[in-house]
Amino acid sequence: MRVLVTAGPTREYIDPVRYISNASSGQMGYAVAAAAAATGHEVTLLSGPVSLAAPPGCTVAPFVSVGDLKTALEQRFDWCDALVMAAAVGDFMPEARSPAKLRRGGGPIVVRLLPTEDLLAGLRGRKRPGQVVVAFAVEDGPAERIEAKARAEMAAKGADFVVANTPGAMAAAGSLACILSADGVVLPWGHRPKEVLAAEIVGLLGKGGT
Repeated sequence: MRVLVTAGPTREYIDPVRYISNASSGQMGYAVAAAAAATGHEVTLLSGPVSLAAPPGCTVAPFVSVGDLKTALEQRFDWCDALVMAAAVGDFMPEARSPAKLRRGGGPIVVRLLPTEDLLAGLRGRKRPGQVVVAFAVEDGPAERIEAKARAEMAAKGADFVVANTPGAMAAAGSLACILSADGVVLPWGHRPKEVLAAEIVGLLGKGGT
């Protein structure tokens, strides 16, 4: 299969040296890409700014902003048989970016944040029969609430599977997570190393597609 994996955070710049981002390390997406390549799949990894070595056997293409990732996905989505959307795409971006560095001496500043586009939902209309999409949902609270939110996102994004996990997975070696499909729980809740969770995700790639 031709597998497209996204990994890492996005950055949205406030000025030339400052940006808003999140704590994603990219470990989950990189683990998925490595597992898929080791299984014999043809893998392209779209990577945000992280400090990780490229997984063996993968083609790596970098992105920085949500806009960069959107362009990369639009260029490659039709190519892939499966998309694993493990990147932690920022939910907000500054309304305006200063062309010059903002000076502390200039006093307080106000940064107005606007919602970013839901990239996976935007690809839903292009999803073809047999193409598999794996989404991720990061939520906190009781398991029932997390699962309900994850199922809503799975439907809205047209995904075949959703990996539901908690904010504790950010920049961590392991993840408390479960995997859901439209038919139920594919992988029950448990705390697993990301390499183990990645292997479970890759094992599903030939089982979805609607």
